[in-house]
Amino acid sequence: MRKKVFASDFDGTLYFYKADVKLPPENVEKIREYQQAGHLFGLCTGRQVGGLTPFITGLIHPDFYITSSGANIVDGDFQPILKREVDRGVADAIVREMLPKGYRLTLDVEGDICVFAKMDYPGKYYVITGVDDAPPGRIHEVSIHTESLEEAAAISRSINEKYGDAVEAFQNVIEIDIAPRGCSKGKGVEALREHMREQLGDFILYGIGDSINDLPLIEASDISYTFPYAPKVLQDRATKVVDTIVDALEDSMNDGQ
Repeated sequence: MRKKVFASDFDGTLYFYKADVKLPPENVEKIREYQQAGHLFGLCTGRQVGGLTPFITGLIHPDFYITSSGANIVDGDFQPILKREVDRGVADAIVREMLPKGYRLTLDVEGDICVFAKMDYPGKYYVITGVDDAPPGRIHEVSIHTESLEEAAAISRSINEKYGDAVEAFQNVIEIDIAPRGCSKGKGVEALREHMREQLGDFILYGIGDSINDLPLIEASDISYTFPYAPKVLQDRATKVVDTIVDALEDSMNDGQ
């Protein structure tokens, strides 16, 4: 039987930041069971590494992290697999355009969070005034928080029209994740597949997500899952529609391939 590798979106799939119970214990238990059975589990997200660790440390130990929409991929010990960067000049232009309009912006610099105002956050982050005083290193992603689906869609289109030769903007509900051109969650799992092929051979890749930015992940996976609350395009493209990630992990474990 071939090895199984499961790549999961984070927000809205595994972790629910608006819910009273943000990381359901049954999700944690099933992930542990999945790994104990000899399979690999990892995250595939628009978040930065530093946007994940405060919420999962001591609960989940992923075997890999595909972060910033595939621009920063590391293994379970945070050793690099693939790193891509947004040109600092392009990042600076986006920041200078969007910051005066009142949007909340975040930069991923080598996995660390950089913001433009103090925030209530349990992990490490930097407060900066612009790209010029951001920490040294690669800018993997620029993120923009908007107030509506329509606003996020319009800004994503605008970013892609203005800077599409260098970056690609992905709408994630009301968030926008701007990664280097050629990056996506799908490209991220493809890079992971190439990296792991020598170690694991011809394995089965499972993917799950809930939002439009997960479509590349859904399409790049051998078997994919989404939810009844996901956009119709995801439900149409996914192999199966499930109620929770627990159901998807159970289905993967029982898959006889």
